[in-house]
Amino acid sequence: MPSTVHALVTGGDALAATRAAGALLGAPTVPRGVAAHVAVSAGWTLVLRAAARRWTGSGVVGGAVAGLAIAVLDLEVVRVPAIRALPRLPQYLDHVVFGAVVGGLSTRAVTGRSRRVAGRRGRRRTGPNAPLWTFHRG
Repeated sequence: MPSTVHALVTGGDALAATRAAGALLGAPTVPRGVAAHVAVSAGWTLVLRAAARRWTGSGVVGGAVAGLAIAVLDLEVVRVPAIRALPRLPQYLDHVVFGAVVGGLSTRAVTGRSRRVAGRRGRRRTGPNAPLWTFHRG
């Protein structure tokens, strides 16, 4: 992620962002930071996947824009001193990359562009009610 690369290049602490996220769970520690990152990322992933089902075609660019909006909310609206002390640009870039990756993968899962099942016949269902996973019975 960009913030880790930034920390390594500038000689900073590569785990600073992880520790800062731990403040969301009471104390800026690595274990709490990992738990907070997992919980927050899972929550935003669900939101972005739901959005991808509704607005197909948004993909990587739509996900990146969503990541930027999430960054504003996470970094500017939610005021946690440990998080606000982090360098801003790398944190924003982390969010944009996260959104782009989730947006791209969610769109592919919804539209089925990357889901090729050997021997599958018939038309592929796409749209808001399409299944995320298809199982082939053979």
